[in-house]
Amino acid sequence: MKVMAQVGMVMNLDKCIGCHTCSVTCKQAWTNRAGTEYVWFNNVETRPGQGYPRQYEDQERWRGGWELNRRGRLRLKGGGRVKKLLGIFASPVQPELQDYYEPWTYDYKTLVEAPLGDDFPVARPKSLITGEDTKVTWSANWDDDLGGAPQKGELDPIVAKLREQQRAEANEKIRFEFEQTFMFYLPRICEHCLNPSCMASCPSGAIYKRAEDGIVLVDQDRCRGWRQCITGCPYKKMYFNHKSGKAEKCTFCYPRIEIGLPTVCSETCVGRLRYLGIFLYDVDAVTAAASTPDPKDLYEAQLDLLLDPFDPEVIAAARRDGIPEDWLEAARRSPIYKLAKVYRVALPLHPEYRTMPMVWYVPPLSPIVDLLSSQGHDAEDAGTLFGAIESLRIPSEYLAELFTAGDTSIVDGVLRRLAAMRAYMRGISLGTGADESIAADVGMDGQTVQEMYRLMAIAKYNERYVIPKAHVEQAHNLEEMGCSLDFEDGPGMYPSDAFGEGSGRPVPVAVETFHALRERQTSDAETQPGSLRGRVNLLNWDGRGAPEGLFPPKGDGRAE
Repeated sequence: MKVMAQVGMVMNLDKCIGCHTCSVTCKQAWTNRAGTEYVWFNNVETRPGQGYPRQYEDQERWRGGWELNRRGRLRLKGGGRVKKLLGIFASPVQPELQDYYEPWTYDYKTLVEAPLGDDFPVARPKSLITGEDTKVTWSANWDDDLGGAPQKGELDPIVAKLREQQRAEANEKIRFEFEQTFMFYLPRICEHCLNPSCMASCPSGAIYKRAEDGIVLVDQDRCRGWRQCITGCPYKKMYFNHKSGKAEKCTFCYPRIEIGLPTVCSETCVGRLRYLGIFLYDVDAVTAAASTPDPKDLYEAQLDLLLDPFDPEVIAAARRDGIPEDWLEAARRSPIYKLAKVYRVALPLHPEYRTMPMVWYVPPLSPIVDLLSSQGHDAEDAGTLFGAIESLRIPSEYLAELFTAGDTSIVDGVLRRLAAMRAYMRGISLGTGADESIAADVGMDGQTVQEMYRLMAIAKYNERYVIPKAHVEQAHNLEEMGCSLDFEDGPGMYPSDAFGEGSGRPVPVAVETFHALRERQTSDAETQPGSLRGRVNLLNWDGRGAPEGLFPPKGDGRAE
């Protein structure tokens, strides 16, 4: 057993209100550069819906994730090394521009500078790809609040799969129940998997998983833009920057994590639905767990990977493998470990992809509660809630296709525990007393139910985010020192030195990249890549010119 630490996230979907604050702040911090206009490291999808990019869950089409070969061994669904080598110069199995959307802006100049006249000027949408007039027909948020469900709802891959499994005469009933009882928001980021298929797909080895915290990143110096990672990722959270020719992805805001701060999406979440913490896991068992034959057993196999931070054997092994003591303490206080392993109410997204995702979700109970309330029932009554969970099979099956590879018994168990928590705490709040039989019905006791309630309903900041800081002895492994949103010189901020005038401290790469790109795009003259702060930033170099210091000097003092 080799113990490693993994920074992970849990999202409580009952709390998401679909405000997209997380998406906007992530966009502001990480993807406001040229070439990333269509990129959303964080997006919030309305389910049922097609998702972003369009129908990304259809792996028979996109060939993402892993599958088992005839010998029961893992192989990439998109093909092994030979197949990828033969198609390395063409990657047809990946979303195209229309599957994302053609990024656009508006012709504000015409709107602002139009002469006085009888007609009211309008700002037509302009394509950021061609510069021509365009028609907006799709975007990352097109399914918002089921806006297109009557026409496009059946294009949801999960709805289509459920329709195929049902009898033909039941189709009308299924559609009616979905429209009446089922809608929730699903925020998505990179899963930072334990068994990342994007990393295995990269021909140049540019994608790596950090040993200190498990965050999956792209080495921009090694990336050659093959785009095989986009095919390999089943969640389609790898993006291609067509300006830089590099792949980009969610970084889990690692500069913030390193100094003990939560990710930008977590920090700014209005609903306080995100939890951050540490998992301890056995890295030697990952391949065996991902190779579990029955997809419905993958959830339990992934749970078995998560080690008990209170187990003396695990603690001894973690110390042997170099896990710091404060990280062990953080693992014992981790809210995500409690939600996933102790209370068993958090589930991984699409475990059947066999990537062992590390962003987990608490499925929503609200659709059931809302339906009961609309029908005049006491929606918080234990008997009513439990009965509704048993009868509303369609929502359970949809949730099961998302989180448990189709196993509805696991989803029903989670919903029953959530319903028990509501009913149990209702008695305490109304002064009628705690009904211990409610907790016993779901295999819990009253104290555990109250602890789960505190964590899920009223937990404070330091209870929701338990993030140990990086250690000085690990500094050589860490690339940046802060998130660009933390500095006055960051994207969207007013120009000034990031740490104050004359501080002399280095500027994070994200901030330097922003200003270098802005200078290139707004300057009339050619901008040298080394013109900012005396260093050569290859992320912004378009190959024109050779700045001083790029090559070693010759004997006569001239650069090569």
